[in-house]
Amino acid sequence: MKKTILNGVLLLLCSMVLCLHSCDDDDVEALPPTIGLEGDNVSFNVKIGKTLNISPVYKFAEDAVFAWKIDGKIVSTSPALEYEAKELGDKFLTLDVVNSVGSAFLEMKISIVDLILPKISINIPENGFTIVKGSNLDLKPNVENGDNSTYSWSIDGQEKATTKDYSFSSAEVGDFTLTIKVTNEDGSDQISIPIKVCNAEDLPFSWVFDQTEYNMSKGRTIRLKAYDISNAFGGEFIWTVDGKEEQKGELDWYAFSSSEQGKHTVSVTMKNDFAQVTQNLIVNVCAPEGTYKRQASSAISSSWNKVYSFLPAPGQFVNENYNVYTNEEAVQYAEERLQIGGYVSLGGFGGSIVLGFDHSIENDGDYNIQIKGNSFKGSSEPGIVWVMQDENGDGLPNDTWYELKGSDTESSSTIKDYAVTYYKPKSPGLPVQWTDNQGNNGCVDYLGSFHTQDYYYPLWVETESYTLRGTRLEAKTKEVSPGYWENDEFEWGYVDNYSSVDRLTNDDNQYAGANGNHFKISNAIKYDGSPANLKYIDFVKVVVGVNTKAGWLGEMSTEVFGVNDFNLIKK
Repeated sequence: MKKTILNGVLLLLCSMVLCLHSCDDDDVEALPPTIGLEGDNVSFNVKIGKTLNISPVYKFAEDAVFAWKIDGKIVSTSPALEYEAKELGDKFLTLDVVNSVGSAFLEMKISIVDLILPKISINIPENGFTIVKGSNLDLKPNVENGDNSTYSWSIDGQEKATTKDYSFSSAEVGDFTLTIKVTNEDGSDQISIPIKVCNAEDLPFSWVFDQTEYNMSKGRTIRLKAYDISNAFGGEFIWTVDGKEEQKGELDWYAFSSSEQGKHTVSVTMKNDFAQVTQNLIVNVCAPEGTYKRQASSAISSSWNKVYSFLPAPGQFVNENYNVYTNEEAVQYAEERLQIGGYVSLGGFGGSIVLGFDHSIENDGDYNIQIKGNSFKGSSEPGIVWVMQDENGDGLPNDTWYELKGSDTESSSTIKDYAVTYYKPKSPGLPVQWTDNQGNNGCVDYLGSFHTQDYYYPLWVETESYTLRGTRLEAKTKEVSPGYWENDEFEWGYVDNYSSVDRLTNDDNQYAGANGNHFKISNAIKYDGSPANLKYIDFVKVVVGVNTKAGWLGEMSTEVFGVNDFNLIKK
């Protein structure tokens, strides 16, 4: 009953606006209002007994009416809100702005608390930092509730700086513990950071390989590559195959091919003035393409039949309404979601899902694969598609992945072999910090007004950090007016993308239902961008292809509802 009365009040206000506007002959063109908030913040903390002021920025709202509601009750009809915090707890706040041609709506959350303590989060490697003597280590912590706070950086109890950010350097080698302390009127938080300072020759060399055993069909060429190389100091890389040296120089990758089936040992040695490190790799050269192809029959399904891997990047939908603690449980969760027509969110950049079929999908030169997302105009969250043949015939996706080319594959702004490392938050309700291999850093925001699970970092990832790799597209995210964000579409070739080319429909999908993008196996490319010429595929992987966020909407995250053999649908 109360809701009906309140809606009636708002309807009356709207009617007044329409009446006023109909009497105004000077308006040439009217537009719906927009709402913006400073810093895109939609979650507010206020101490009990204090007054919270919220003053949005509006566009096209000169003749609009305003309705602020808390728990469904109108508390103000002014453009700005002054809210007196009288009792502890959370309040859910909405704002309706209506003019003669449309409306805008915004949801917010007010948390009324006894104390507002600062909370520090900062990217710290699992074993602390290691730097060269005399070099700088720039530290930029993220501090929740940091307004009106003081900062103190200290080493062994001796204060070094009182700024928010700090650049550490030492002319002496040794182990140091750097402490940052942030204090406001309600209390403080502090974090200790271990730092090891070395001479250049003492820094440990490190590198990473995405795998140590590879499977490939006879007659093909694959790339073997070392990633995340640190402290090589101009060293050379020596590649041998079955004991014979094949390549020597600065290249950290090797193009392997062999006409002989069987197991081959590839060794790569990094050698510089200070160290010599070797990694052995196994390459299994399998039977030629087609040997393990699974033929279609009347009993097969057009839909995927198994999820092999589900590893999202951190994001606002990760861990929401599900608690899984192992990779096996994560796969089961993804399968159950997709089986009932739901979606799985892949989180931020690099999040992925791998699916397979009960048959091989043929390459007929046309569209062969359909992958469903929920894009609509102004909301595209592109995922890049990778495909694989079961080259060794064991039924598992442990062979060679080939990227499907899209409209931006050859763009100068696209980054190959891009990698992001995500760091586990130290306590609930904190953003997830990240660094990338281009020298950038940032965070996946914690959006407590909308998604209140404790952590956006996958619960089944036990390590303090994890790294995801792939191809990164330049985001098309933009703030078209204060607080109003759009994620524009890419031309073609991506999942969850409002493409006018490969959605194969003119439906605008205004209600964000599941809708498919379509893909050609003939667009599969090798590591160097040349055609892979695959006759069929057995597995599909979708990987989030952008690393960005849209203000209060949060991170860009590809959603997947399912994958189909489009050959069986288009017949």
